Amino acid sequence: MMNKNTTIDTQEVAKFSKLSSEWWNKDGPLKTLHDINPARLQFVKNTTQLTGLSVLDVGCGGGILSESMAKLGAEVTALDADHESIKVASFHAKENNITVKYECTPIEDLENNPFDIVVCMEMLEHVKHPQQVIDHCARLLKPGGYLFLSTINRTFAAYAGAILAAEYVLGIVPKQTHDYDKFIKPSELAACVRQAGIDVLTMKGMSYNPLNRTASLVDSVQVNYLMACQKPMPI
Repeated sequence: MMNKNTTIDTQEVAKFSKLSSEWWNKDGPLKTLHDINPARLQFVKNTTQLTGLSVLDVGCGGGILSESMAKLGAEVTALDADHESIKVASFHAKENNITVKYECTPIEDLENNPFDIVVCMEMLEHVKHPQQVIDHCARLLKPGGYLFLSTINRTFAAYAGAILAAEYVLGIVPKQTHDYDKFIKPSELAACVRQAGIDVLTMKGMSYNPLNRTASLVDSVQVNYLMACQKPMPI
């Protein structure tokens, strides 16, 4: 019987499990995650270096972001609730001689020494209780450590772009990937972060051009956005 306080949404896990074999197909149904990854990585690098730091990647999927951080010298532990995605991620890292410690476990079950950096990207819009996830991210973060989050704003522009256009018109994202009701306004995410005892440092939007398949960091947070946060040092 599943813990009622679990962070896992079993329907969402099942949705991505069906696509697990496609994680590293850069022209497949998950191609946009490959396309936006350089922008996500740049956002992290704008705040902190990665070499020699311990990083926890929450909701790592097939390991796209995990591997890119490991290549920059980070000591990466990566979590996902889907067994098949973890199998794919582990195999790909091994085949490419990249060291990432993958674990198929929900974040609430992870007992570990605190990390220098925790990232949770493109995941919060797929869980029922984002506050629980952020609380556990805070628990696993060292004082002075950085938390990086990304998700989708709950606006008409996001509905039109991330659902209608991306899923149904352009077909660049599998249909029913997103649920508008689970989108999170920046003010709501900031409130969750502060409730977990973390300070918000900065925020950027992310735009995506489906024609040349590139993403860039922008000032507008009307659709996709990223948030950099820091756990205060004890007084």
